[in-house]
Amino acid sequence: MKLTILGCYAATPRTLTNPTSQVLEIRNRMFLIDCAEGTQVQLRKNKLKFSKINHIFISHLHGDHFYGLIGLLSTFMLFNRQTDLHVYGPKGIKEIILLQLRLSESFTGYNLYFHELTSKESEVIFEDEKVIVKTIPLKHRVYTNGFLFQEKPKERKLNVEAVEHYNIDTVYYRKIKYGGDMTLEDGRVIPNAELTFDPEPVKTYAYCSDTMYDESIVPLIQNADVLYHEATFLESEADKAAKTMHSTAKEAATIAKLAKVRQLLLGHYSTRYSSIELFRAEAETVFPKVLLADDGAVFDFD
Repeated sequence: MKLTILGCYAATPRTLTNPTSQVLEIRNRMFLIDCAEGTQVQLRKNKLKFSKINHIFISHLHGDHFYGLIGLLSTFMLFNRQTDLHVYGPKGIKEIILLQLRLSESFTGYNLYFHELTSKESEVIFEDEKVIVKTIPLKHRVYTNGFLFQEKPKERKLNVEAVEHYNIDTVYYRKIKYGGDMTLEDGRVIPNAELTFDPEPVKTYAYCSDTMYDESIVPLIQNADVLYHEATFLESEADKAAKTMHSTAKEAATIAKLAKVRQLLLGHYSTRYSSIELFRAEAETVFPKVLLADDGAVFDFD
């Protein structure tokens, strides 16, 4: 599971900082999460292949999370993209994008599918044989969702010595990898646990931005490997966080502690502060394993 931060600052683009966008690579899938201004420039800087992005997830319709989308869609068109593209986001995202395409007399040579979200309960919005994505309803000034990316259980690992010992034909290997026991010609049943090893544990990534402090999300993100949680303010500006329906670093850490996640990744910083290290210092008073997102940062979660 690999995460590339394209932008992680609040509000507006600046000379050296970019608003929210990130790329999650998991089980050979590449998911774009939010798409602020400058996203496609950041994709180029980080040498990420545009063609591998087939699913884009937009948390909410504030500009610092989706104003780069129409530009990216237009670039896909100029690249002569043919592969289907799916956009998941709040109701209204389709109207906004199609209006821009229509009035600019633009078009896409690829199929563009919108999956508009309205539910205030968690729901599955994407699923294939390897990954499932669910919404995490968040509390912000407009309708907002976070996203929970979960690997599906992997195949069990074949114990080559064991299957060769029992002279098991290779045609049965797939069945065994998927947990099946094996009945030999003499009638003996060999349990799967003797023929395989446990697979690597599945990984989970929870993305929560933008949101005020909200303990109702804790059951949805319980035991996640990585929680990205916005930390727009420090506790010294807790009043501003409450007024704007954002979170402080301490509040993000409290959510991480309650959910018993393995690692907390902070982001969506206000640029009023002199150093993002201040966010880590505050969060670590509550939760020990704190990482800091920053533009261009790459995290490999083994």
